[in-house]
Amino acid sequence: MKIGFNSGLRTLCGGLPGRKDGIAKQPRGGRGRILDFYFGREDGNSMVEFALTLPILMVVLVAIFQFGIAFNNQLTLTQAVGAGAQYLQSVRTTTTDPCKDTITTIENSAPNLTPASITLTLNMNGTQVTANTCSGDQSDLGQGSPVTVNATYPCNITLFGISLGGLYKWNFSCNLTAQVTEYEY
Repeated sequence: MKIGFNSGLRTLCGGLPGRKDGIAKQPRGGRGRILDFYFGREDGNSMVEFALTLPILMVVLVAIFQFGIAFNNQLTLTQAVGAGAQYLQSVRTTTTDPCKDTITTIENSAPNLTPASITLTLNMNGTQVTANTCSGDQSDLGQGSPVTVNATYPCNITLFGISLGGLYKWNFSCNLTAQVTEYEY
């Protein structure tokens, strides 16, 4: 005697004639078709999963782009400060305003940064000057003494136009800083 199972029903008659597995195929009524329609088909699952994951994917992609822009600004600022320090080292004895010459070189070397947002600090022979002009301080540029050029540039990380600077307890605003010391030999 064969026993076949189908949806919890036992068929003791040995299944349908001509079937090798012995399982009887019972026709489903109206209720079974409705359940199959809602629970048995998987046609829209991938669309629902895509709709749920797309916003998260977009936030991650935009965050990667924003941090990439901040990193590019950091590299640009570092290169520009290096160029400014090298220029200051070369015009050490001929300049009358070392801060103005240095900030002009930095601004010209970093065209994608906003010039008004760059803050310059020079350390000349132990004297620290934080200004964009320092006429008369060229006497601090002594022969053989190192010159340190430090510049800061603000960055603001935003996602979809929403600044993360004042979001809850976290402060995502940052200052990019680059410092180069040039020695005269």
